[in-house]
Amino acid sequence: MIIVMQSGTPTDQIQAVEERLAELGYQVNPIYGVEKTVIGAVGGMEHEKIDAIDSLRSYPGVEDVLLITKPYKFVSREYQKSKTTIDVRGVVIGGDEVVMMAGPCTVESREQLFTTAEAVSKAGARILRGGAYKPSTSPYSFQGMGEPGLALLKEAAEKYDMRVITEVMDPRKVELVSSYADILQIGTRNMQNYDLLKEVGQTKVPVMLKRGMSAKIEEWLLAAEYVMSGGNPNVMLCERGIRTFEPSVRNMLDLAAIPLLHKLTHLPVIVDPSQGTGRRDLVETMSVAAVAAGADGLIVEVHPNPDHAIKDGSQSQTIPQYEAMVTKLARVATAVDRRLA
Repeated sequence: MIIVMQSGTPTDQIQAVEERLAELGYQVNPIYGVEKTVIGAVGGMEHEKIDAIDSLRSYPGVEDVLLITKPYKFVSREYQKSKTTIDVRGVVIGGDEVVMMAGPCTVESREQLFTTAEAVSKAGARILRGGAYKPSTSPYSFQGMGEPGLALLKEAAEKYDMRVITEVMDPRKVELVSSYADILQIGTRNMQNYDLLKEVGQTKVPVMLKRGMSAKIEEWLLAAEYVMSGGNPNVMLCERGIRTFEPSVRNMLDLAAIPLLHKLTHLPVIVDPSQGTGRRDLVETMSVAAVAAGADGLIVEVHPNPDHAIKDGSQSQTIPQYEAMVTKLARVATAVDRRLA
């Protein structure tokens, strides 16, 4: 449930409501706004909620008490009507700007990473993507450079005034990856790795949660709920395509999910057209469509020589392709009352 406190309610009255919720067995998550405080309460016995609502409405300072009907609470529009914006050291995700995240799928070498970072930053990318740890279907495939790759990402981002997004796969490595990254990416294979979701929920580092390759929207939002219920409000969702019976593309990019998510949740929505199609020749078209559909950002794979990439070269754009695409995206963003750096 949601308890909306009146404007200017004293701290002791807010604390009294929080203490009563705790007595009733609820997990309490307050949001202290400029004008009002909103208290989110999760848990409690279903048959006792109506009585609890009546009781709480009588407390001094309580403006209203609302029951959330969705199985996901903190990520729902019922919990927060206004759209969440996430400030990543000065780069705002979820605002007017469509934020571009770009870089190689995998950090392969210093030269490869720095060449890419320089080019995409000049083209307006604000966030540098790159994998230091790589989930691979085969145990014999390249697994990433590990911590040396993280160090290269941070160095390149600092040089070109970018922020770092990279994947974390192991709950035991969350602290390590957080020391290098500005955004923690949870990949599709780990969308329902609940131990990992709980661990990143304990941090305040922004999290980008990718949709599982066979996940329903509700399952995806419940995964985000794990992070937010742990105390981390800085969550964004990434649509990266779902697995279907169609073999001509790697995944089927679900663009309908973008406006649907904006109705269901207040969280920013990012789109990955590279993973979403698995085809370099479709990345630009699907990026344009994603911006038109309301995406708050794009995460795109770019490589200086994708035909010789260690991983996922077939879906990585060349630097000239990325530069040309950004010019087109800027026009589309303007057409839908957004802007592109």
